[in-house]
Amino acid sequence: MSLTSLRPNIDHWSERVDMAATFRWTARLNMHEAVANHFSLAVNDDGTQFLMNPNQVHFARIRASDLLLLDANDPNVMEQSGAPDPTAWGLHGSIHRHCPHARCVMHVHSIFATVLASLADSSLPPIDQNTATFYNRYVVDEEFGGLAFESEGERCAGMLSDPRKKVMIMGNHGVLVIGSDPADTFNRLYYFERAAETYIRALQTGLPLRVLSDGIAEKTAQELDDYPDQAEAHLREIKAILDSESSDYAT
Repeated sequence: MSLTSLRPNIDHWSERVDMAATFRWTARLNMHEAVANHFSLAVNDDGTQFLMNPNQVHFARIRASDLLLLDANDPNVMEQSGAPDPTAWGLHGSIHRHCPHARCVMHVHSIFATVLASLADSSLPPIDQNTATFYNRYVVDEEFGGLAFESEGERCAGMLSDPRKKVMIMGNHGVLVIGSDPADTFNRLYYFERAAETYIRALQTGLPLRVLSDGIAEKTAQELDDYPDQAEAHLREIKAILDSESSDYAT
């Protein structure tokens, strides 16, 4: 029997299972950082109620039933038992409060994205198909102000007002990716890290880069925007692998 059929009586169960799978796979790919990174998913129409990982739990252990259900408009969240990490609340709460198009938010300090975010020029030129995926579809935050408590979270949320910009390269920090659901967002996060790795490794050669023209880069990005069912298939296969291993992610 698939673990996903063992459903406890918890609201938003299918969404919880999808999110739990992305935590587990992020840990497997070593794209997490100890217990310091966070994913969230809006579950109501205006996006202000959201699921998020509990405070100080390793991604490799997170289960569907562990996820917190939070209200971005509740001023007493941090005073309650089982409160989230304060920086997670500051960043994700602010985004879900101000950016209803950001249904799912994934923030990590993955290695190559963070290297990119540490360069004086953190832009990502289109040098291959993966890097072209993000052409004109990211924003670079150059005003890092310390840990993402409430004021820093509000500032970051203000940079995500354009729904077309689905990646924030957080200068001196890491990367934040938004999307329509866990599959869409995790797929984008995965390919951004791959794109950043390709670019950083290309720079390490010290040789000139072959950069795509603006027209071809935009054409490629549009084609990938419209590519059918890839994100859904990616997450489906991740869950199938976890299920075959008798993982407890869906409990």
